Amino acid sequence: MFAKLLNEAGLPPGVVNFVYGTGPKAGDAIVRHPDIPIISFTGGTVTAQKIIEASAPYCKKLSLELGGKNPAIVFSDADLDKCINRAIRSAFANQGEICLCTSRIYVQDAIYNTFITRFVEATKKIIVGNPKDSATNMGALVSKEHLAKVKGYVRLAKEDGGKILIGDSVDELTLPKENEKGYFMLPTIITGLDDQSRCMQEEIFGPVVCIQSFTTEQEAIDRANGVKYGLCASVWTTDIGKTHRVAHKLQVGTVWSNCWLVRDLRMPFGGVKSSGIGREGAEESLDFYTEQKTICIQHA
Repeated sequence: MFAKLLNEAGLPPGVVNFVYGTGPKAGDAIVRHPDIPIISFTGGTVTAQKIIEASAPYCKKLSLELGGKNPAIVFSDADLDKCINRAIRSAFANQGEICLCTSRIYVQDAIYNTFITRFVEATKKIIVGNPKDSATNMGALVSKEHLAKVKGYVRLAKEDGGKILIGDSVDELTLPKENEKGYFMLPTIITGLDDQSRCMQEEIFGPVVCIQSFTTEQEAIDRANGVKYGLCASVWTTDIGKTHRVAHKLQVGTVWSNCWLVRDLRMPFGGVKSSGIGREGAEESLDFYTEQKTICIQHA
C-alpha cells in the first residue's frame, strides 16, 4: 500500500524499494552488498552486532537504534500523583514492548514504602485482554516464544531472591474465552533483586518492572548507569537544580524530567553504549543520509 502511494505521489521508480524476507536471508544480503553504502536499523543489540561485523569490510555508514534497560529515578520530593500515573504507563504501555519503556525504578528511601503501595494499587487496575475492547489496557505479547522468554525472567528473579509483588506467577490471569490461547501476561512488579541480577541487567521487553530503593543522589546515578545500555531515563523531582545535575550525569541519549515519552520528532533521538550508534531526527536524519563532498578549484 505504501509503495502504491509513493508511485501515485510521483516518486521516481527505484528511489524507494521494498525487499521482503527474513533477517538471515534478505537482511544479511542487504548488509553485505557492496553497493548499499548506508544501513539504518532498529531492533535488538545482538542483531546489531551481526550487522556491524557483516558490514565492517565495506566501511558502511550505520545508524543503530537498539534496546534499553531504562531507569526511572524517583526522589523524595517528587509529585507522586503525577509520578505514579506516568510510571505505570512507562512500565506497561504496549505490554512493555517499547524500547523506551521503564524497566528499573529507583525510589528514595523516605518514600519507598508509600511508592510501592501506590504503584501496586495502580497496577491492579490494569485490565489485560482483548485489545479491541475499549476497557482493555494491555493486550498480548508479540509471540509465543517471546511470552516464554519474559515469563522466564520472572522465574529467574525468584531464583535470585526477588519478590513478586503482583503479576505473573502470583496472580491469576482471567481472559475472555476467545483470548484464552493468546500470549497474554499480567503486569509484574519485582523487588529485592541485586543490581547485578539478570532481571536488572538484561532487556526483558515485556510487562515486568523491578523496583529498588536508594539513599543518595550519587548512588542513584551510579546504579542507573550500571548497565550496558543507555537509551533513556526519567527523573522525578521538583528541584530543577537536581534535575540538571542528574540528567547531565546519566549515560543515556534522552532524559525526561517529570514526564515520559514526551517527544518532538525534530529533536535528536538515539542511545549510547549498547543502545545504539548515531541519532535520528529532522536535521540528524538528513545529515545521515547525505554524503558531503568538498570540491576545491584553483583559478589561474
